[in-house]
Amino acid sequence: MVDHVDHIGIAVHDADLALPFYVERLGLTMIGDELADDPGVRLVYLDGGNVMLQLVQPYREGPVARFLAERGEGLHHICFCVGDIPATLAALPGQHDAPIFMGGRGRRACFLLAEPNGVRVELTERDPVR
Repeated sequence: MVDHVDHIGIAVHDADLALPFYVERLGLTMIGDELADDPGVRLVYLDGGNVMLQLVQPYREGPVARFLAERGEGLHHICFCVGDIPATLAALPGQHDAPIFMGGRGRRACFLLAEPNGVRVELTERDPVR
């Protein structure tokens, strides 16, 4: 069902202020920077070796802005790569209504409705939408 961990999302108020820690102090390489209009966030991708990190900065009100207001900066989600989101959701009890949206890097994504162990779980498809 799951291919691999795609990325770990970290919610930040300002990605430009967060970047020096990851790039200059930890030595990670920034490999992407894009805006995702549907959730209203800036996504900055960092090469973490075995797994990618994603800094998630809201630029308007929405789920990530609410998350930051309620919980502050930190771990936002873990994203798993799957071949087919609808098929994966159908196999997970109580998840068939999870809304699917256009995520980063041109790929469909969704957040599971339940947060197992208090961790938000995102699914993304391995192939970009054509």
